[in-house]
Amino acid sequence: MKNWIKDKKRKLIQLLCAILYNCNISGFAKGNIYKGEIKSVCVPGLNCYSCPGAIASCPIGSLQTALVSARYKFPYYIIGLMLLFGILLGRVICGFLCPFGLIQELLYKIPSKKIKKGNWSKKLSSIKYIVLIVFVILIPIFMAAPGFCKYICPAGTAEAGIILVSKNDSLKALIGFLFNWKIVLMMSILVSSVFIFRIFCRFICPLGAFYALFNRISVFGFEIDSKKCNGCNACTITCKLDVKNVGDMECIQCGDCMKKCSQNAIQFKRKK
Repeated sequence: MKNWIKDKKRKLIQLLCAILYNCNISGFAKGNIYKGEIKSVCVPGLNCYSCPGAIASCPIGSLQTALVSARYKFPYYIIGLMLLFGILLGRVICGFLCPFGLIQELLYKIPSKKIKKGNWSKKLSSIKYIVLIVFVILIPIFMAAPGFCKYICPAGTAEAGIILVSKNDSLKALIGFLFNWKIVLMMSILVSSVFIFRIFCRFICPLGAFYALFNRISVFGFEIDSKKCNGCNACTITCKLDVKNVGDMECIQCGDCMKKCSQNAIQFKRKK
């Protein structure tokens, strides 16, 4: 019962974040993008700038935009803010503060035969780092285009693309191969999420890849009390992700491993 309550609390935090990120309700009805002063601020999780409900910016989208114009002005603000998020929270953001992560987890709850982790998933986990380097950094710098948002981001397609196109006749006339490609990609990810736990977060998400770089050194996060741990590895064996240790780069800091630890050796606390 205690573990069930903890899981529901995490889901509630995820839901509240999704609502706070997208509380411009009138935007959904009118199909307009909110452009108030707060839009210059970034939320920590992946949430499309162009979503009609979004009241702030996505860190990945902002980073790409900044890198496109980096030849004129170095993006101190966005890089500094992402470093701050990473150093404070690491992938706690993935586990608690990302709306698209919540969508995937809810889809995974649909009854079906699940595809478990293995050597195949460990190898695919490195793709997100390639996406970060190529689509978020190199393409914006050398091709002056927001590579990830333009060619991949399923969150942007779901939260912004479909809604804006359905509400604006002028945008409907511009639909072409790229929009259709992103619809197919988004649907593939959403359907796959029913069978594979958080497939986008594990294999594709560049924001998760960035925060993973700070997971071991972040101020907040889950860690093991070595004095209590008996080395049974129940935490990593039962984890749906490809973690080798609690709190490593692939850990999304969801805390599900706490339920499997018979020694109560896993705690969420401020790291010394």
